Amino acid sequence: MIIEAARLSGSNLLSAASRSVLFKSLGLTILLLIGLWFGLGELFAMTAMPWLEALLPGLPDWAGWAGTLAAIIAGIGLALVLALFIAPVTAAMAGLYLDEIAEVIEARDYPADQPGRPMPLGQSIRQSLGFLLVVGLGNLFALVLLIVPGINLVAFFVVNGYLLGREFFEFAAMRFMSPADAKRLRARNSTTVFFAGLIIAGFLSVPLLNLLTPMFAAGMMVHLNKMIAAKGGGLSRQWREA
Repeated sequence: MIIEAARLSGSNLLSAASRSVLFKSLGLTILLLIGLWFGLGELFAMTAMPWLEALLPGLPDWAGWAGTLAAIIAGIGLALVLALFIAPVTAAMAGLYLDEIAEVIEARDYPADQPGRPMPLGQSIRQSLGFLLVVGLGNLFALVLLIVPGINLVAFFVVNGYLLGREFFEFAAMRFMSPADAKRLRARNSTTVFFAGLIIAGFLSVPLLNLLTPMFAAGMMVHLNKMIAAKGGGLSRQWREA
């Protein structure tokens, strides 16, 4: 079920029906990451650079290369930190575009089913901000664990697998039920949702491809919700009859 949901979502990424959402999601994701890059660069310039400039005059003349080396190290550090921000940015994008992605998938792959109900704009923004905060804190925790050999990579996959799986699944489920029911549905299928989240975390770990994570993850969880519902473990009777 999980592999099939991932396969269907992957095939949806470049379909003609999804192209408009893809370009919007990809464009905004890139703009946010560029903004973060410059913001982190400014933060470094305001904090670390004054200390570095105060240190360098006391060094011998031949040590001028230290400034260049420090700039290179800082650039690598900024890139690593930015990589950890991709997950929270992905989370924010999901809240903005999940309904559009879901509508395309539901109309194309499940035309006989009752369509989902888009989240009100205010609720969608609140969910996105909450998602951004939760995933951001989770990845900050994973960043701390980077200094622990053998745990760093595991921490990245476990943290993002759990958080991304949980939040994307509940986002998709809330098109058909209340937030409380979506949480209960996720809890009943927690193992399935976690392993689906690990696939999303794997997708997120691939450079450049990870820019498509909002589309892939949202699509995958829409399919997974549909598959769980088809097995009788998803939509409540009351919702089906509504």
